Amino acid sequence: SFLITLWRHMEDESGGFLSHPLKLGTFSMMCHAIISAGNLRRGLLRSARFIALVSDDLKIKLEESGDEARLAFEWSNALDVDDAFLTTSMFIIWVRLSCWMVDRPLLLDRVEFQFDKPEYADEFDLMFPCRHVFSQKRNLIAFNRRMLALPIKQDSYALTDFLNHAPQSLLTQFRADDSVTAQVRRVLNDASAAADPDSWGHTTLTFDDVADKLGSTTHTLRRRLKEEGHSFQEIKDSLRREKALELLEHGELTIQQISDTLGFSEAAAFNRAFKKWTGNSPSSYRD
Repeated sequence: SFLITLWRHMEDESGGFLSHPLKLGTFSMMCHAIISAGNLRRGLLRSARFIALVSDDLKIKLEESGDEARLAFEWSNALDVDDAFLTTSMFIIWVRLSCWMVDRPLLLDRVEFQFDKPEYADEFDLMFPCRHVFSQKRNLIAFNRRMLALPIKQDSYALTDFLNHAPQSLLTQFRADDSVTAQVRRVLNDASAAADPDSWGHTTLTFDDVADKLGSTTHTLRRRLKEEGHSFQEIKDSLRREKALELLEHGELTIQQISDTLGFSEAAAFNRAFKKWTGNSPSSYRD
């Protein structure tokens, strides 16, 4: 492929984006280091330590708080090149590598970017079926913390075949996340975007509605979600959590109003749920 040809010509798997080249074979050796990690948490931690050994420009950090896990990417960009391209590429590689390791799609909650919203922002809906936030302080991927305990189901034999086409295949082969989990999330996202903002929590589509929109029976849709390790309720809870974060970040509504908008019976119930989600109270998160 063009990407592999470029790397070989430059002898740099970063494609010239880092101040010091990543020698050919860097990605392969990182995968060999993480394949025996046991679960996704240890795999991501090993990948972070490996990158720290080979690059001073790039740092990866895994954080856990409440129900949320965050994989943060720091890049010094010493050469002052297009930060959107490398950041997006790193996110795609790490998400899809993680999905391959645990043999199921990850249910992402949101992706935060330091760069400003680009003209092609709509394409992020295909790559990351979750909430996208631009012009942030950090670059990070947020997802449910329980996924960190998922076992790594691949082995060294599967890795050999995988490395014949990676990492370029992770960037080019599957542009969109077409998992059933992602399809359900997109349907719910579209419905929530069209809902009355004041009654968002009371207008979420039912499972039957979503199955109908996807041209599936409820039995088939439930089975396929289960095969991917997710449930309809989990996807709905993820959307609710991200809507809460979005409303708190905008700062226009009171805590009580946000609680009502999301369909909680009382503000105290919203406070408890939010503390479980993020490890912080709504007011401290807003501050």
